[in-house]
Amino acid sequence: MQSRRVPRREWSQFFDDFSRRHRGSATTVRVFGPRIGSQVEARDMPLEGIVSSGDPTGPLSIHLGSAPPRSNLEHEIEEPRQVWVGLSEGGAEKALEIRSEDGTQTVIEFRSAPARGGRRGSGRKET
Repeated sequence: MQSRRVPRREWSQFFDDFSRRHRGSATTVRVFGPRIGSQVEARDMPLEGIVSSGDPTGPLSIHLGSAPPRSNLEHEIEEPRQVWVGLSEGGAEKALEIRSEDGTQTVIEFRSAPARGGRRGSGRKET
């Protein structure tokens, strides 16, 4: 899998666009940290969105949810420093990694990613 770094100045627009492209995708959130080890925060929950506070040093929030009986989840990332997008060989977004100041890494993985360009569908052209 290839990856590319998202420049901090692009975070707000990137997260808006990323959230729109992946809204409803089955999402797993894993957190890795020097003090907490490796933990699964959520598994196969639909992505509602990722929100940037707009402040360059402010937190990010990952919102997951679904209809009852499953609950909604908000995972906040304090002091984010780097954002990386994992891409498939075909260029589809497969994962997102957010690295925090304290060394914690939050990895957001999708069971299936939308086609390049953000469109979902059968791959057939409409006539």
